Amino acid sequence: MKIGVIADDFTGASDIALTLAEAGMTVHQFIGVPKGEADPDLGAAVIALKSRTAPVQEAVDDSLAACAWLRAQGAEQIVFKVCSTFDSTAEGNIGPVLDALSAQLNAGPVMVCPAFPENGRSVYQGHLFVNDMLLSESGMKDHPLTPMRDADLRRVLAAQSQCQVSHVSAQVVQRGADALRAALPPTGHVIVDATQDEDLKILGRAAAGAPLICGGSGIALGLPANFGASARTPHWAAVTGPGVILSGSCSQATRAQVERYKMIAPSVEITAAQAMSGEIRIGNLVNWILDQEVAPLVYSSADPEIVRAAQLQYGQGQAAEAIEGVFRELAGQLAEAGVQRIVVAGGETSGAAVQGLKAYQLEIGPRLAAGVPVLRLLKERPVAVALKSGNFGGPDFFAQALQRMEVPQ
Repeated sequence: MKIGVIADDFTGASDIALTLAEAGMTVHQFIGVPKGEADPDLGAAVIALKSRTAPVQEAVDDSLAACAWLRAQGAEQIVFKVCSTFDSTAEGNIGPVLDALSAQLNAGPVMVCPAFPENGRSVYQGHLFVNDMLLSESGMKDHPLTPMRDADLRRVLAAQSQCQVSHVSAQVVQRGADALRAALPPTGHVIVDATQDEDLKILGRAAAGAPLICGGSGIALGLPANFGASARTPHWAAVTGPGVILSGSCSQATRAQVERYKMIAPSVEITAAQAMSGEIRIGNLVNWILDQEVAPLVYSSADPEIVRAAQLQYGQGQAAEAIEGVFRELAGQLAEAGVQRIVVAGGETSGAAVQGLKAYQLEIGPRLAAGVPVLRLLKERPVAVALKSGNFGGPDFFAQALQRMEVPQ
């Protein structure tokens, strides 16, 4: 194993796994810290944690355990994968986890860059942009769990970290890997600008030999070449059978995808009140899903005002946990009932669904959209899964993802 990735959520894990797979590495995604040894043929392993919104110490402990396992498998370089919108709570968990990993690996300067130009995320003068808007002016300002109201990544990270936070500008990056390396301080965390894929490839070349780096999936664009890998398309064997869409993301993109899919397929909404009251009968919902001729949609995606009202009534964490619990149980029962194609929208919802599926290891297939691969559960009966970050994918992503699962490549 050459590269080991610690991802702070499940969609982000499959996102960076796709980047590594398309760059030519054999990659598996693991759900939580594995207990046994990895396949010796793996060039990279991605460990998906549910640590973005976990209590700080839990996030740190889980990340350190993941790092120890990856190093024991021979991983030469560790990537701490965070969202391309760098979202976290005011207390963390990016800063505390990054500090702990840096100390464990005696890392020296750690380059940090969440840029993902293909999906409109860029870092310039230390500020994170979503397309042509500052992060703080984008839809992320209303995220129900991790609202981002400051686009200055230096300030965001410094508030969470015990280490010095510095910055390398786009002008330095564009002079090449040697110039970038020369600009790094001896220690601390370094926000690195990147506005295009070539910047991220320069960063990758500059990171050769670095024990630790941090960023979104784009940061992995230039890493496999350091180990002799070359680009390829991941193999995929078709999976057919009943399908379903499970959507818990409240992002603007996902809400638009929900509205588009509702025009062509039956749907049912799960509200916070229903989840909190326990009135939802999962068995009845499973039967309804199986009775549909077109893969149906089950969603809890709502606009920010509705989400805020539910949080005020039930508490921020309680409402989210109740809805996740519904999706967790539903995903597990659907797989047992024979559903073989499952598309999930939202990081927290994806985490709940994967836990319900009792999936511990996933094979990485080809891309469905930028940052979203199709995944195969490594079980006796094939189950295809797509885990979509809330803001990813085009308007017709749900229908297209289900269709692509049935096409071999």
